[in-house]
Amino acid sequence: MVRRFIRFLLCLVGIVFIGGGVFYFITAPNPLPESHWAGLGTPDTKNGEMVFWAGGCVSCHATPGSEGDAKLTLAGGLALKSPFGTFHVPNISPDEKAGIGSWTLAQFGNAMKRGVAANGEHLYPSFPYGSYTRMTDKDVNDLFGYLKTLPKSSNVAPPHDLPFPFNIRLALGGWKFLYFNDQPRVVIANADDTIKRGQYLVEGLGHCGECHTPRDFLGGFQSNMWLAGAPNPEGPGRIPDITPGSKAVGSWTQEDIASYLETGFTPDFDSAGGSMAEVQRNVAHLPKSDLEAIAAYLKAVPKH
Repeated sequence: MVRRFIRFLLCLVGIVFIGGGVFYFITAPNPLPESHWAGLGTPDTKNGEMVFWAGGCVSCHATPGSEGDAKLTLAGGLALKSPFGTFHVPNISPDEKAGIGSWTLAQFGNAMKRGVAANGEHLYPSFPYGSYTRMTDKDVNDLFGYLKTLPKSSNVAPPHDLPFPFNIRLALGGWKFLYFNDQPRVVIANADDTIKRGQYLVEGLGHCGECHTPRDFLGGFQSNMWLAGAPNPEGPGRIPDITPGSKAVGSWTQEDIASYLETGFTPDFDSAGGSMAEVQRNVAHLPKSDLEAIAAYLKAVPKH
């Protein structure tokens, strides 16, 4: 009887040990190797600036309340409230201590495309690496080069304020296992180069789905509701549906959408408001061909 009990305990310990090992293997951070980032050459900072505006970096990382050129000092500090707690946006200026000035391209690239911090930990998806993972390595390299040209800031943002169990970073590996991938959000048959460019901008750099797509109780996208609208993460109201089946955008032409992104005015002479006003000011820096590509993609995605 005693021997059976001991065998049972040993088997139980073995199962827990093996299960723990499998869990860690599945959920451990998975950065790309240093060699992946070698050989990309000198960054094209002009392209990096366009990536910067398409990615909306100033919207979160600029000092809250800053205006004009001061917004290019990416000191962080913005508090992002969510159902999981409050996230404090970090300093990504080229300051060597408070910012990312001492980072390597591999560290920056793995943050952008793998959600892995410079110290090897998982990053929270409040930083939209779930979208940025679709970036090309060239755009990552060019963006990193451009960020190095911006002003430094010694500001240190507060740590995230998250209750248990959301403060356990290892659990993010489970979230990534369920939701994180670099595949297209939707498949568009017979997409031409313009639509493909728009898909890259919307699904990747522009991370439009982060606000316009509803999420489940774990914070993952409801994949069958891509861009179908979602609760406003900043408070009351709702982020609109921007698929062709929507009441507003569905009736707009591609030219209407491109013009709205360029000017901030809708076809009926209303204007962008709320957080979209900031987004519009960012994408207005892009060439007209990119705005037209975004419009073409939005008219081609599935209706809801």
